[in-house]
Amino acid sequence: MKFLSVFSHAESSTPPSIDEMERMGKLVEEGMKAGYLLDVQGCMSSKFGARVRRAGDKVTVTNGPFVESELIGGLAIIQAESREEAIQHVLYFLQTAGDGVCELRQLYTAEDCPGSACAETNQTEEESPVGA
Repeated sequence: MKFLSVFSHAESSTPPSIDEMERMGKLVEEGMKAGYLLDVQGCMSSKFGARVRRAGDKVTVTNGPFVESELIGGLAIIQAESREEAIQHVLYFLQTAGDGVCELRQLYTAEDCPGSACAETNQTEEESPVGA
């Protein structure tokens, strides 16, 4: 199973320290080598961002910085056998990242989508007798 972990925290006006970057780099390298961490990205300050909203025919663009107490700081794509295993990976991340919140969401695969060609192919293969 693949999971998206979105990390939110109180935004700082200063970039991470060299020590913080080294610790995070070590964690990312470890996770990649172990195979559970598929991708990771950090976000720059919200002052470089924008929010684009659509409500019916109305589109609104709001430029950063944003004033919320917690903002998205980064994301990771995690490979895990279960939700519980993914939670353990997130808890390990938070030990390095510090205070904040990780929202963990399982990602759809082609097999999860009804009527997809991939799902039909997998179902046919699963129903075929062994050696056929």
